[in-house]
Amino acid sequence: MTHDMVRPGGRTARVREAVLRAAGDLLAEGGLDHLDLGEVARRAEVGRTTVYRRWGTPAVLVADLLAEMAETSLPRTETGSLLGDLTANARLVQRTLADPRQGALFKALIAAATCDARTAEALHRFYEIRIDEWAPCVAAAVERGELPAGTDAREVVRAVSAPLYYRLLASGDPVDEAAADRAARAAVAAATAGAYGPTRC
Repeated sequence: MTHDMVRPGGRTARVREAVLRAAGDLLAEGGLDHLDLGEVARRAEVGRTTVYRRWGTPAVLVADLLAEMAETSLPRTETGSLLGDLTANARLVQRTLADPRQGALFKALIAAATCDARTAEALHRFYEIRIDEWAPCVAAAVERGELPAGTDAREVVRAVSAPLYYRLLASGDPVDEAAADRAARAAVAAATAGAYGPTRC
């Protein structure tokens, strides 16, 4: 864990929480272009000097926000079946993306990542952490004999959320529970058929 990922305590923790909440609100409202550190300080009701000294640039602040989001995301659900586990994952993603603030925040973060290397790195790290959290559900399904040996657990987890992000970012179709359940069933069907097994030449 790097020094900037260590969770501080006391007043420092309260300041960080307020600043990250304000930063998330500004990103959700207007994207990275509207993430002004002075405005973040005003909304968080902390000194501008504190924000500039601790974070320095919007990109550093976004990286810390993504680290916090990864740290506080809900842990995986283990139901004892692959379909149950992946449905729980899909519904968690769906609830996040369908939430007005969280959905807008993810749109802003993804857009920012297309033009800012540090934001892109932080976003990739966020998704790596979340995939690492859920991949053991797929590995357990392989051990139970639900999936073929050699199934790529990380690819299966990615396959669950990909259709939901497509709806959020591209098609504009509802990101609803029915879509989440369908994404989970499709991922299970593909994985069971060996779609995420070792590639063969």
